[in-house]
Order: sequence, then structure tokens, then C-alpha cells
Amino acid sequence: MPVQQTMTDKLNAHFAPDFLEVIDDSESHRGHGGWREGGETHFRVRIATRHLAGLSRVAQHRAVMEVLDSEIKAGVHALNIEVMPVETAAK
Repeated sequence: MPVQQTMTDKLNAHFAPDFLEVIDDSESHRGHGGWREGGETHFRVRIATRHLAGLSRVAQHRAVMEVLDSEIKAGVHALNIEVMPVETAAK
């Protein structure tokens, strides 16, 4: 299963988000550190979920990274996390 799909499935199962986008942004990092042929090295996660509401930005990012720990250890080099308010995602 592609890493992007695995990440999407895990985040959906853990956070039941109102909005979720997992974008493989690897190609835009071609030639940079951590990039490898075939991609799946650089991702952007955009998520809105009540489970992260009220947490500091650091705590939000740690929570997402904890869920994706095995993917990070397996070769995801960069993870850009954007946590949006649930109200924003509903619009």
C-alpha cells in the first residue's frame, strides 16, 4: 500500500477528522536531502479535527507525528503539518 494511503488511513482512524488531506509533495523536493526516486519522502498533512482543538501547536504536531511514527521511521523525510480549526474545514 502506498505510504500516502497508509498515512491517510491511520489519521482517519485515530482522529476521525472533519477534513483531511495527505499530499505527497516529494517531487517538489527532487534533489534535496532525503529525497529518493519514487517519492514518498516529503508529505503535507492538512487536518481539522476536534481531537486536536485546544492543544498547543507543538502538542498538535506531536500527536500527528505519534500516529505516523512507523512511516517516519521507515523513510518519510519531511512532514509539513497544518492543523486547521474545525470551523474552517466546514466552510
